[in-house]
Amino acid sequence: MSKELSADVVIIGAGICGGFVAKELAEAGLSVLVLEAGPRWERAQVVENWRNMPPINKSESDYATPYPASPWAVHPQLHPYNEYPQVDGPDASAYRQGVVRGVGGTTWHWAASTWRFLPHDLQLHTTYGVGRDWAVTYDELEDYYYRAEVAMGVNGPNDTTLKYVAPRKQPFPMEPMPYGPADRLFTEVVARAGYENTPVPQARNSRPYDGRPQCCGNNNCMPICPIGAMFNGILAITKAEQLGAKVITNAVVYSMETNSSNEIVAVNFYDPDKNSTRVTGKTFVLAGNGIESPKLLLLAANDQNPDGIANSSGHVGRNMMDHPGILMSFQAAEPVWTGGGSVQMSSITNFRDGDFRRDHSAIQIGMNNTSQNHKAGVKALQMGLVGKKLDAEIRRRAACGMDIYVNHDILANPDNRLRLSTTKKDGLGIPFPHITYDVGDYVRRAEPSSRKHLQQIAELFGATEIESTPYFNPNNHIMGGTIMGHDPKDSVVDGWMRTHDHRNLFIASGGAMASAGTVNSTLSMVALSLRAVDAIKKDMLHA
Repeated sequence: MSKELSADVVIIGAGICGGFVAKELAEAGLSVLVLEAGPRWERAQVVENWRNMPPINKSESDYATPYPASPWAVHPQLHPYNEYPQVDGPDASAYRQGVVRGVGGTTWHWAASTWRFLPHDLQLHTTYGVGRDWAVTYDELEDYYYRAEVAMGVNGPNDTTLKYVAPRKQPFPMEPMPYGPADRLFTEVVARAGYENTPVPQARNSRPYDGRPQCCGNNNCMPICPIGAMFNGILAITKAEQLGAKVITNAVVYSMETNSSNEIVAVNFYDPDKNSTRVTGKTFVLAGNGIESPKLLLLAANDQNPDGIANSSGHVGRNMMDHPGILMSFQAAEPVWTGGGSVQMSSITNFRDGDFRRDHSAIQIGMNNTSQNHKAGVKALQMGLVGKKLDAEIRRRAACGMDIYVNHDILANPDNRLRLSTTKKDGLGIPFPHITYDVGDYVRRAEPSSRKHLQQIAELFGATEIESTPYFNPNNHIMGGTIMGHDPKDSVVDGWMRTHDHRNLFIASGGAMASAGTVNSTLSMVALSLRAVDAIKKDMLHA
């Protein structure tokens, strides 16, 4: 016999967006139920899992490894590769994502970079005649950006003279952390060629904040902050629970029920033994990541919505975006000493915006401040060294090794599309997502100059052993899939994240973002989710 549950608001997904929606609505006095497909992790166990990661997973930056995937909530594993999601197309390698499914979501192992998009990023088509515009302007989103920064605890630069840093009405909640030795040196060296290297806004504490300690620079933010100085979605979920929200883990939603007005009246979920539970509510919020949300909407197709929930436009699962990247590694002529401080502390911002965007991608250039110890050890062992020579070579490589990168903005393209797999299913018999991906000519036209920038920076450091990816790599900045717009014929949600097709269904994720910009998407995802919260409260508390 199936069970039934009910709440004012039913939220699907307990990642950072679902957590903030749950907390805000519980605080407003609404009954809130959160359904999370994956498990709940404990920090101490994740730290232990990280310590025991296989060497190949560490060297290949497979940050999902300490978060074992469940058969009923599969997430991507790179070593060994589990084909989740299935990806094909000209640039399949650029969409091998490292997301995890569980309470807190992928912010367990993120770099905590919390950039605001630029005003032109949100009006790309109006400004430069390419891509799409968002259904909300920067001015309309600015207050939500600030609310997100305060809630997460963001430190950042308040210097208004910095080039291509988003405008703001109020200062960051915290001042930036001081650079480590590598970021200080990188800033000084690249300035000789005119590059402006600026502090990255980060959701980690530069002083004690919101009950969390100050960052002490463990430098393993990815895959886990061992002391909890970095913001993580579990923190918002915990606050929501303290306010009365209920969270059910290992609850895999697989269908949605609609009434004669095409409102959502219930969702159904499986537990790991495939027992089904029905959950009714007044408002529903889909807060999975940009892969899981469109997958569920397609999976939940019913007689009234045969092409999928919220999909009368045919745009559910289309316009999948990330930031196509190029990575370069080399040995600098002199010690750089990466590894002091957090893993991403600064970035070159010269090329975030400009009239060139009419022709090709804007880019972000940066240096990964991740410790080189592991890579240095693997390489020195491969050289066949032993004893003091091995020790000396590891020390030299750890001091002089550098990784630099370029990320590109990508245009929304309806042909970059997620469908349900016809060949692969998870432990509950639910199809894997299957994605076709092409970075497009807009990105390819930027590639030659991107590689020149990397080569020039490498030469500034007297680089040897230069290696760069010959293909585009992914960055786990999932956007698109449930894209926003004013026209219900070519978009899934409006500027308040309300689906065009269903009055009481909202989508709180990066899936709504209509352009990619050049910077990490998480802060924008949270800002949009807080905007959805205001629309829900207006519906339910002031109707």
